[in-house]
Amino acid sequence: MLFTSAGRRVELLRAFRRAYRSLGLKGKILATDIQPLAPAFQVADSAFVVPRLSDPEYVPALLEIVRRQKVALVFPLIDPDIPILAGSKQAFEECGAKVMTPPADGVETARDKWKTNWMYREMGIPAARSWLPEDVRSARPEFPLFIKPRRGSAGQGAFRVENQRQLEFFLTYVDDPIIQECLPGPEITSDVVCSAGGEVWAVVSRRRIEVRAGEVSKGVTVWDERITRRCVEAARGIRAAGPITVQCMLSEGEPFFTEINARFGGGCPLGIAAGVNSPKWYLADAAELPMKIPPMGAYRQGLSITRYDESFFLTEEKIRRIGLSSGR
Repeated sequence: MLFTSAGRRVELLRAFRRAYRSLGLKGKILATDIQPLAPAFQVADSAFVVPRLSDPEYVPALLEIVRRQKVALVFPLIDPDIPILAGSKQAFEECGAKVMTPPADGVETARDKWKTNWMYREMGIPAARSWLPEDVRSARPEFPLFIKPRRGSAGQGAFRVENQRQLEFFLTYVDDPIIQECLPGPEITSDVVCSAGGEVWAVVSRRRIEVRAGEVSKGVTVWDERITRRCVEAARGIRAAGPITVQCMLSEGEPFFTEINARFGGGCPLGIAAGVNSPKWYLADAAELPMKIPPMGAYRQGLSITRYDESFFLTEEKIRRIGLSSGR
């Protein structure tokens, strides 16, 4: 298994480690990042420092790792990585690895929040009212509003807008923005677990209680049949393959959908702990082992997560060894 841009995703890699053990499978967990101090490197079997995503040598470096390490599945873990890998699926498949993302056009729909909003409306999925800069002034929507980059990630560049003066400022401050109605919440994020072939295996929803740097730090599992049904529709709309997350806001008890991220959500360890053991399913499926997927909603509701930071301590020699890794 190869996890690209692994960063801080220690819990996720540990979940795959447990899945390997529970299935009695032999295999390695590999991770890449652009610098040797990525925390996830400390729980991977092998760590590889690779070029930045913008570097033309990035994909060739990954392909070399895939060939040399006999990788079966590739999971990108940050949003900017997803279109790059989705656009290179054929090259990875020729090396024997499946890239666990939707096809390139599905990735583009998920990545662009305006296209996501249009897809929702075309499919009849309730969505937050949205505007582009050229339309928002004439539309004269009620404040407060919410503005964010159309292709943003991890909550960066997202702001609540209270009045016209703030709107005019943020229209110039936020790069290529989308403006949406500010729904009162709460916010529900759903992990949608899809097979490599596009079958929706499970949906597990969690209410966000506290968020830090765009990732849930406190949350609790919930179940809502309406949200689950719409998440399945959204996954089919982008022809999802692999894990995705679907976000919605509740307004007067009704869900209105806002975003899709075509990757493991930062809070997915909560869903795994609640019984949606996606790492085990992905491993079993790749190894062609028999497995039983529980019915939709068959996970523990009311299970909470609260997070803290954990430290790794590295000597200069260990950092040097990691920094020399390239997979070549």
